[in-house]
Amino acid sequence: MESMARNGFAEFLVARRGELRPADVGMPEGGRRRTPGLRREEVAVRAGVSADYLARLEQGRDTNPSVAVVDALADALLLEGPQRHHFGLLAMASGNESRCPGSESPREQLGETITAVLAALQPTPAFVIGRRLNVLGWNPAWADFATPLGLLGEDGEANLAWYVFTDPRARRTLRDWPAAADTFAAAVLRAKVRWPGDDQLLGMIDALRREPEFRERWKPHQVGGGPVSSVLKFDHPVHGAVDVPFETMETDRDQSVVVWLLDQAAARATGLRLVHNRAANE
Repeated sequence: MESMARNGFAEFLVARRGELRPADVGMPEGGRRRTPGLRREEVAVRAGVSADYLARLEQGRDTNPSVAVVDALADALLLEGPQRHHFGLLAMASGNESRCPGSESPREQLGETITAVLAALQPTPAFVIGRRLNVLGWNPAWADFATPLGLLGEDGEANLAWYVFTDPRARRTLRDWPAAADTFAAAVLRAKVRWPGDDQLLGMIDALRREPEFRERWKPHQVGGGPVSSVLKFDHPVHGAVDVPFETMETDRDQSVVVWLLDQAAARATGLRLVHNRAANE
């Protein structure tokens, strides 16, 4: 019986083998097959490894393939470009993932430097996300823009992936919800590849996979299959239709600073609203 503790590399192997057809690799279709895709033995021959060894990789029982084996498997599975790169990253992470199926997640706190960066970016909306796409800190411009969207709750907590896939307001405020869903599903996948042993991240992914729209997009072996938008399109309750390009800057603390580049009209409106709010509180 196959192990149920597959790592990301093993899952990729199985999924990719299942989507290829004999004709894709220049083989005759032959007779009926019990399951779609290439047989394990066929991939093993193409890669120059034994079927038993490939079985151990697919079952997560061997988590230390050599660079040569990874390259041979990538060739056998017709992987190119972003998919091939992602396949290599999964191979490198598989050992740590298998040895640490769950680990204590670090407490995510903002440092003084990142807090200063957020303040310096004002009045451009900016915020900081952690490993699990939790919003850890923000400046007043982002809070002013995000609160009417329902992104920033009264408890001062926000998670971008959770908002997009579970909050009904997301479908009302995001004009191109499918593109946004693709963007954040891809962001969750990148996080899993980068921190495969973070138990809270894995728990969040398990919870999100109960949502049909996320589950449909959760296809780790199809990384790079299409462009992911770097623009969020909102029907904002205050500012109306606003397109928001965004840029993400990595830090050395497993955190990222995200800057929302609002169009000039929305930025002016946000700035005026902030001035009005400050005046009202004085």
